[in-house]
Amino acid sequence: MTSEALKHGLRKNAGQVAHQLIQVMLVGFAIGMTRTVVPAMAESEFGLERGSFLLLASFVVAFGAVKAVMNFVAGRWSERIGRKRVLFWGWVVALPIPAIIWAAPDWSWIVGATVLLGVNQGLCWSMTQTAKLDMTRADERGLTMGLNEFSGYAGVALAGILTAYAAEWFGARTGLLVFGFAVILVALALTVVWVKDTLPWAKAESAAHKAALQKNPPRYPPGVPAHPTTSEVFALMSWRDKRLFAISQAGLVEKFVDALVWVLFPAFLSTQGSGLTEIGWIVGVYGFVWGGSQLLTGRLSDHVGRLWPNVLGMWISGAGVAMVVLGTGAYWWSISAGVAGFGMALLYPNLSAAVADITPPIWRGSAIGIYRFWRDLGYAIGALGLGLAASLAGAPEAAFWFVAISMFISGALLLWLSEETHPRLNPAIPENSDC
Repeated sequence: MTSEALKHGLRKNAGQVAHQLIQVMLVGFAIGMTRTVVPAMAESEFGLERGSFLLLASFVVAFGAVKAVMNFVAGRWSERIGRKRVLFWGWVVALPIPAIIWAAPDWSWIVGATVLLGVNQGLCWSMTQTAKLDMTRADERGLTMGLNEFSGYAGVALAGILTAYAAEWFGARTGLLVFGFAVILVALALTVVWVKDTLPWAKAESAAHKAALQKNPPRYPPGVPAHPTTSEVFALMSWRDKRLFAISQAGLVEKFVDALVWVLFPAFLSTQGSGLTEIGWIVGVYGFVWGGSQLLTGRLSDHVGRLWPNVLGMWISGAGVAMVVLGTGAYWWSISAGVAGFGMALLYPNLSAAVADITPPIWRGSAIGIYRFWRDLGYAIGALGLGLAASLAGAPEAAFWFVAISMFISGALLLWLSEETHPRLNPAIPENSDC
């Protein structure tokens, strides 16, 4: 590629950024098609006994564990074979999912389908995120992540609503079959024809960092080799660097909210007498507010920093979860879902942006993959925890309190151990920045 083609910035790479935004929306469609219909119809369509909270959570436990591992793998693979190939194979793996759900005789098939969904999401969503960070400037990372997550979670919310209507019109299984195949085939075609590999942009950024003195050098972890091994990056993200540890644990715990919305919120609303389309709209409020607000919250962090949006996001989202069980009625539940979604919007793009701020471009793909490993392991740990809480208490309300308290504690830990990561607001001392 020419040097002109490798310039960084959202506007200078608008075409490819647009293609990647379409990709992440399709990734959101793929997961969103399972979030309203499948939990709400677990008893009538897939034979799950009423009150089987742990069994209901099992498909999200499987999803989270597999997606976490694939995030880890995707980050490292993408630095070796390129971003586009990882994205392509993620969509190939998704092809059997709609047929498995359509043919499922019992709940174990749904668990199997979500294992494949975890592989798809781990490979594809990771690559859309990494690819856009490759092409954009440091002062656009918050906006870049906001655009990425807005597009993805708008897709999640839209798919939840569309599949609810499709299930009413065509039946749950046929509606998911048609919708799922359409999404996956379109995504594969767009990947092959229009998506470019962005690994050269990351290499160009790394070369530029070495060649020029930066005005606001990032606070990279000290004492790290230029090309660290996988185990070295894993240690940095998981415990060696307290800032990256704090970000990783916050990412893990915030997924408790999403696991709750996926596993128990539709089932809870169903027990309260809500119909399938009403459930789709209430859960959709969470997704729309989460997705839409990130257009503002990501850009906000480019100006005010990452730390406080992340901490406040943890606490606001936890408050929204607690609100669900403090009132009744579709209006109240929609407001509660919106509060939880806004908290997620504050933290979601900005935790990832914080990781990107303090990791060098040459191993940023691995760092983001490992952060996403811990973050999406939160699906599994959260689903297991909220399933246990609901089972032990004999009521789903206990799961909401488990998640809300976890969010408040994790936010406090993030505030205590982390720091501002934006290079302009908290630059490194020059002699310590040549990592």
